[in-house]
Amino acid sequence: MFTLVPTNFFDPASARQTLSELGPVVEGEEVKYTRIDEYNAVLIFQNEDGIDSSVPPIYELLRKLPECGEYNKILCSIVEEKLYLAIAQGKNLLLANSYQVQDFITAEYFIFLAMKSLQLNPEMSTICWLSELGAEEEMSLYRYFKSVVQL
Repeated sequence: MFTLVPTNFFDPASARQTLSELGPVVEGEEVKYTRIDEYNAVLIFQNEDGIDSSVPPIYELLRKLPECGEYNKILCSIVEEKLYLAIAQGKNLLLANSYQVQDFITAEYFIFLAMKSLQLNPEMSTICWLSELGAEEEMSLYRYFKSVVQL
């Protein structure tokens, strides 16, 4: 579980409370945080089930998002049956979220839902991926997006 808080509103003493407002925080597990200077935010998180890492996968997406070359930056990764999705326009972060997915079609559904809610046109956008894409998955994306790039 994770959340982003604008740097100006972040208080280290209330990190656990902030995270607990989203859902149950595992008692005894450390609540961690790290700055995301590119977007003037602090990522507050607790390690997710099955993912043994010092930072959640969304952190890597947020760090790599500026590498997407277009003005509309769309970066995805699928880790342990979760789609991690980050979207920005220029230097403004619009969305950073994760979704439970059973398959790639479900991942596409969440990507298009997010893009529609942000009024972004896939036909005018390049989508970037951190995780491996199979040839069939890449071709599926090419039907909707201007370009598909693997970082």
